[in-house]
Amino acid sequence: MANPYRELLTTPGVMGLVIASSIARLPQAMIGIGIITMLVQQTGLYWLAGSVAGTFTLANALIGPQVSKLVDQRGQSRVLPFVTAFSIGMLLALIIAVYMRAPATLLFILAALAGTMPSMPAMIRARWTQLFRGKPQLHTAFSLDTVLTELAFIIGPPFAISLSVSFFAEAGPLVAVLLLVVGVTAFLLQRQTEPKVVVGVRRNASSTLLIPGIRTIVLALLAMGVIGGSIDVAVVAFANAQGWPTSASFILAAYALGSMIAGLTFGALRFSLSIEKQFFIGILITASTAVLPILSPDVYFLAGMLFVAGMSFAPTMVIVMNLGTIIVPPSRITEGLTWMTTGISIGVALGGVLSGLIIDAYGARAGFGVAIGAGLIMLVVVLVGLRTLGIASAAYAQPTFR
Repeated sequence: MANPYRELLTTPGVMGLVIASSIARLPQAMIGIGIITMLVQQTGLYWLAGSVAGTFTLANALIGPQVSKLVDQRGQSRVLPFVTAFSIGMLLALIIAVYMRAPATLLFILAALAGTMPSMPAMIRARWTQLFRGKPQLHTAFSLDTVLTELAFIIGPPFAISLSVSFFAEAGPLVAVLLLVVGVTAFLLQRQTEPKVVVGVRRNASSTLLIPGIRTIVLALLAMGVIGGSIDVAVVAFANAQGWPTSASFILAAYALGSMIAGLTFGALRFSLSIEKQFFIGILITASTAVLPILSPDVYFLAGMLFVAGMSFAPTMVIVMNLGTIIVPPSRITEGLTWMTTGISIGVALGGVLSGLIIDAYGARAGFGVAIGAGLIMLVVVLVGLRTLGIASAAYAQPTFR
């Protein structure tokens, strides 16, 4: 039996892309938590740390699609060096400002400006699309990409925290900036896989959010992000309530492990079912398994429940990315993929806030109720938009496979 991952990795240019992208995606997982840890270590003010990191995340979510739109129009090698250099300059200025105990207003301004950092996950996925659009290898490539993203978010945050705690407050963000320099440089050196700019694209083209079906995908991903963000906070609260705070680490590791195993397995399979039906099934399973954590009597059951719940995440993300590459025209693919990433990022932040408020009011277990509510909303969004997704995918799929 042919190994789809071996076929993928032996494609010219792919191994270099995998290595470079693995470094380039780490800073995205490290900078937010790095800013929080740095500010807590320096000031002891959790509200300030969370607010400054939140400003960076929100700015990045709003500016990212505009940067990606520019990349679609001019190319990665022409846009990324300048945008990344500006973002790095602002991050370094933020680190220096924290070290110098600058006023909070300046920290917020610098964090917002640092949010110009390009969405490297979208840049990477745009390259996978360039290589394998309309081919079965794209399914495997997105599966591998999702697993590598999971790994980055398993390794990155604890690495950033340990650097700031073990050495000095600014160590985590500084190493993240260094990795951003190395990762983006290595990524741009992979010229063989860089997407070609489509000639004749209008500079004032409207947002990809106006493309039929994209809003359904982005809203569904936002709700999916709420599930993930709320569970992260609820797990920490549940572990504390059970008198075993450190158990949160292996519980969340089980959640990520379930997603990774399912993602790798899913990438080796092929399905004849239409892509929009795959999307609906993935969303249905994700919404259904969001009920499991609230049923857990202790941390061991919770780890098992989240392992099962996590198994729907990576496959659903793979389906979403495949669906996005069908609906979004090649000339606007980076912007479209960035809006998808933005949807899930905002959802994660929103889920954390909502879960925290519910936990403060009703207790640790109630925090898992946010995930259940988000799952129901996600299901409704997809049911309402399923017909549009079917029409859109049918309209764009045919030229893709010629």
